[in-house]
Amino acid sequence: MVDIKKVTTKKELRQFVQFYYDLYRGNDCAVPFLYFDELATLDRKKNPSFDYCEADFFLAYQEGKVVGRVAAIINRRANERWNSSPVRFGWFDFIDDPTVSAALLKAVEEWGRERGMTEMIGPMGFIDTDREGMLVEGFDELASMYINYNYPYYPQHIERMEGFEKSNDWVEVKVRVPDVVPEKFAKVTEMVRRRYNLKVHKFTRHELMKQGKAHEIFEVLNMTYQNLYGFCQLTDKQIDKLVNDYIGMADLNLVTGIVDGNDNDKLVGFGITFPSFSRALQKTRDGRLFPFGWWHLVKILKWHKTPIVDLLLIGVLPEYRAKGANGLIFDDLIRQFQRYGFEWADTGPMMETNDGVLSQWQYLESEVHRRHRCYKKML
Repeated sequence: MVDIKKVTTKKELRQFVQFYYDLYRGNDCAVPFLYFDELATLDRKKNPSFDYCEADFFLAYQEGKVVGRVAAIINRRANERWNSSPVRFGWFDFIDDPTVSAALLKAVEEWGRERGMTEMIGPMGFIDTDREGMLVEGFDELASMYINYNYPYYPQHIERMEGFEKSNDWVEVKVRVPDVVPEKFAKVTEMVRRRYNLKVHKFTRHELMKQGKAHEIFEVLNMTYQNLYGFCQLTDKQIDKLVNDYIGMADLNLVTGIVDGNDNDKLVGFGITFPSFSRALQKTRDGRLFPFGWWHLVKILKWHKTPIVDLLLIGVLPEYRAKGANGLIFDDLIRQFQRYGFEWADTGPMMETNDGVLSQWQYLESEVHRRHRCYKKML
């Protein structure tokens, strides 16, 4: 017997967040997300996505014990952008019991139907910068704080359910940091500088936080990602939150901008990378910073005590991709990675159909090491 209950109290919301930590405690590949960040994302008063998103959260119980969770989300702006009516399911975690996973998705389906939705897709978050996709390959690979990790039985459950099919796949690539910048990148960099007057720009904290350059980065992101699966443009309030959450604490040596010298140094591309926090987060108590969790993260932020660097966000305006702006970004970042002694770079999710992006790794030692899948079902 599975009982499904909608989250209505702060205590239940904390149980909703806590369930993931309990389910994956001791797993060497799963990474506990920051507890306060998870709570803030699900808080209607703190997450600006609720300006145009509707959501409810559900817990599954067996004999009074929490055995699963799921979020039901409607992103009205995305639905309008793509002229579709899906209800999203996210934060989808459950014990290895098909009756639990089925009951949770049934709750999302009924919730979506009541609101006029005609299909269900997921796992997805409120917006594209939230974690999305269910892990279907790479269960023995260390995850990052920016992606979902799940047990192998998750896709087995959903693929046995009637009506679900693959909607989209993202892949993540593991890239060896080379000892020397590849000749291909060096040649492209020199050609781009000479022919198009594109230049690498290293930001100052004042530029980013006081002069609005951080907002320009996310405006480029809006233009770069506008036609990608499920994307809707970020609002000013969402950009403000991303700036505070990420840009404010970034090592600016690991952030690269590309500007057009022929157009008043207009920002046309960027790369944002962070040293991997995965192992540091595993040393925290369920993603909590206190009493001692903060120290493990500080060691990564300040001294980069990790062999892995995460390629968090990379974007180039469409008209500058063919001009080789991506090559400039990687040429600069590789030099920074070498300086810090990183051995591997771990990309964020990239659509498996995005040949232009995936082809850029061919000049480096690399391999696809994880795959995430979004499923859909017509209602």
